[in-house]
Amino acid sequence: MMGERTVMQEALFYGFSLEDHVPVDHLLRSIDRFVDLSGIREHLRPYYSDTDRPSIDPELMIRILIVGISVILDHSEMGRSQSRSAANYDLPA
Repeated sequence: MMGERTVMQEALFYGFSLEDHVPVDHLLRSIDRFVDLSGIREHLRPYYSDTDRPSIDPELMIRILIVGISVILDHSEMGRSQSRSAANYDLPA
């Protein structure tokens, strides 16, 4: 069964809002502006059962994967630039 977030659960958590803590120019906000996943649930519906326990919301899962890949790519690029800098100064990488 395809899960979907139907209500926000702020009452279960501390009074913390990501909107207040994520900078306006952060990568996450640009991903949200440019990636439209509104039709993903309908596209994937045939692959989910109507019985059993609900799954993780597919839109949320894809957003998590995009962010994870973006962070990995960012860190690998940082590592490459550090290696290039070390090579320029004959320093160990």
